[in-house]
Amino acid sequence: MLTDIAIIFIFGIFMAYIFEKIGLAPIIGMLIAGIIISPNQLNLVSDEIINISANLRQIALVAILTRAGLSLSFDKLKKVGRPAIFLSFIPASVEMLALIFFSKKFFKIDTIDAGIMAAVLAAVSPAIVVPRMIKLIDEEYGADKNIPQMILAGASVDDVFVIVFFSSFLALKTGGSLSAMSFFNIPISIASGVILGIIVGKIVAVIFEKVKMNDIYKAMVFVGTSFLMLRLEKLLENYLALSALIAIMVAGITINRENTKLANDLLASYNRLWKVFELFLFVLVGISVDLAYVREAGFLAVILILLGLIFRMVGVNISLIKTNLNKNERIFTSFAYLPKATVQAAIGPVALQMGLASGNLILSVSVIAILLTAPLGAILTDKTYKKLLKKS
Repeated sequence: MLTDIAIIFIFGIFMAYIFEKIGLAPIIGMLIAGIIISPNQLNLVSDEIINISANLRQIALVAILTRAGLSLSFDKLKKVGRPAIFLSFIPASVEMLALIFFSKKFFKIDTIDAGIMAAVLAAVSPAIVVPRMIKLIDEEYGADKNIPQMILAGASVDDVFVIVFFSSFLALKTGGSLSAMSFFNIPISIASGVILGIIVGKIVAVIFEKVKMNDIYKAMVFVGTSFLMLRLEKLLENYLALSALIAIMVAGITINRENTKLANDLLASYNRLWKVFELFLFVLVGISVDLAYVREAGFLAVILILLGLIFRMVGVNISLIKTNLNKNERIFTSFAYLPKATVQAAIGPVALQMGLASGNLILSVSVIAILLTAPLGAILTDKTYKKLLKKS
């Protein structure tokens, strides 16, 4: 195991460095590193390393949503309100409906498998979006209309919205049942998550203000608190619908509101911790990939993903109806909502690990989506924001 970890560190960092130097997202290099060293290719790592991937994916989701929450200002969220709410579910819903329809036609899979694939593919990538929107906030591009905050808030909740549907489809596929109550539980889980997040955020802010400790220790305590919220969700699942992921993000927003300096200090520590989580996450996804299935999905997968992006852009523009954003700002928002990476890496392998017949197909299409949309979204965002957005 230690040898496997050494190879992941060295090879993953090397490939990330190469891809960053040529102007592409480092996560693409990490993913390709995993594919190359996997037991299916050069066989430089053992199958045992895959056993830690499930827990790591959970840690990655926690880190993603916490970083998003700590970056969001409650006062500015109130200003962008309605469009941010619409962006949190309309683009993903439009894209999922399109992906379910087309994936059934392209791959001859049933509706539930198509729903699982659609939920995996529909999420926007916090790993690409969050740092770029934070950069825009710092440089004050789009600040007059709070465009980065709007995108940041919408994209963060978009992930939770999609993950809820992914879990629902997966439960149905593995022998559970869906009813009207299952979907009624979605707003309940969001509301209870918001309440829990506010309470936890206020408590954590008070404790960290009273107790002086190293910033990295504070981040680790908050990570531990987030894990306890996930455990609480499991304990209450038969009694109350609760979204711990929403609670984690809202706790971050609450800390930002109560103590902005504390939020910035925690965010800096999380950014350092995230580098390790990110490396493991993407390399392990690459290790799980069987290129034979990627080649088989190939052309149809690319067409499916591109169709999904078109419908996602339609959803973005529906969300921005009756806002004061001009044409250029709407185009930029559509570009910012294109990249897919982190959530696909976190939940893409789940169907395969659960032994579903469509597992290899879903993972393969997820990997193609990352390779295609992560650089596309990142490049379009980086190259256009100075032209499409006004600097405050």
